[in-house]
Amino acid sequence: MPDKTPSSSLCRMNELVLPNDTNTLGNLMGGRLLHFMDICSAIAAQRHSNRTVVTASVDSVDFRAAVRLGEVVVLEATVNRAFTTSMEVGVDVWAEDNGTGTRRHCNRAYYTFVAVDQSGRPIPVPPLTPETDAEKARYEAAARRRELRLVLAGRLRLEDADSLRRHLDDLALDPPGEPTP
Repeated sequence: MPDKTPSSSLCRMNELVLPNDTNTLGNLMGGRLLHFMDICSAIAAQRHSNRTVVTASVDSVDFRAAVRLGEVVVLEATVNRAFTTSMEVGVDVWAEDNGTGTRRHCNRAYYTFVAVDQSGRPIPVPPLTPETDAEKARYEAAARRRELRLVLAGRLRLEDADSLRRHLDDLALDPPGEPTP
């Protein structure tokens, strides 16, 4: 199975926020945004695996700013890392003002998808080879997030989470406000 690059999985979507998509404050409902994000992320995972994929988890959903009625939701998703049968997909969301064309970053999340065969059984996915520095950073961070998900689910012991432990060891653990020697 040949390696693929993150750029080969890129999915961009645009959705106009209509009255039916909003809450009583005129903002896009969070569940509707998660729906858009799931679709965009699934397309990226399908492009990488060339298979049907199912959503296994969603984590680190970060709602930074509201998307308002009449704005365009711009979504961009790429595979950050491929494991044996699963893939982590990062999705970023911007709100675009139609009148000015300006965008503001509103949301980011990480989805995990599993590739499945016609019977719904997990099947291997192609390896991912990051090319740019940004892709390499996302690739390494995806390994840490996966280990954290597995530790929190009780499927991996913390002492076996090597990538996560190395990252935590590298962090400055000085109390806030105290100078580092």
